[in-house]
Amino acid sequence: MIALSIIRHIFKWIISVFFISTIFFVVLYKFVPVSVTPLMVIRCVQQVGKGETIRLKHHWVPLKRISPYLAVAVRASEDQRFLVHHGFDFTEIGNAVTTKLNGGRLRGGSTISQQTAKNVFLWPESSWTRKGFEVYFTALIELVWGKDRIMEVYLNSIEMGDGIYGAEAVAQQHFNCKAEDLSRPQCALIAATLPNPLRFNSAHPSRYIMTRQYEIMHQMKHIDFLPVK
Repeated sequence: MIALSIIRHIFKWIISVFFISTIFFVVLYKFVPVSVTPLMVIRCVQQVGKGETIRLKHHWVPLKRISPYLAVAVRASEDQRFLVHHGFDFTEIGNAVTTKLNGGRLRGGSTISQQTAKNVFLWPESSWTRKGFEVYFTALIELVWGKDRIMEVYLNSIEMGDGIYGAEAVAQQHFNCKAEDLSRPQCALIAATLPNPLRFNSAHPSRYIMTRQYEIMHQMKHIDFLPVK
């Protein structure tokens, strides 16, 4: 009985620490730039393990200093209902399930909010455990951050190339300009590579990426600019 009581006490302590610490960091990141993410650390460790020089380009800039076309492009490509859902696009999830049941390839249904939660707080490998934590953190950032902050963190933290993270870094490395000066076609190119930025390069787009760029630019016509406070 004593051992069981101790185990229960430890379990309650662990749960309390988890909720307090996660809520603390979510609130903190509402105001403080995210300087490093788990994926950045993992990529650096992988590079060291291969005997390579560490490649890490990341420069945080406010959302108002990022081309508004980039937010439009990623919404067109990744999450067209970003402004109307509460972190989870059940319409897209249903479409993905239907496609799979009809014999098609299972498509990802992750929203920009879910991707941001994963990038900032979790690890990249997919598992049911990570998915559970992803749901928790997605709900938290939707509640605490709001859409403009989620987009700001997303555009500053997402992997956009080999060792390149965020809009400012990809603008400098691939287009020799600042994030605020990215053109509409350049933003569509960047968005086209996001499903696999290590395979596809926005500076040297393949025919497939150029086709995706055209499709995204067409979709961008139907998406309004994100209101920036």
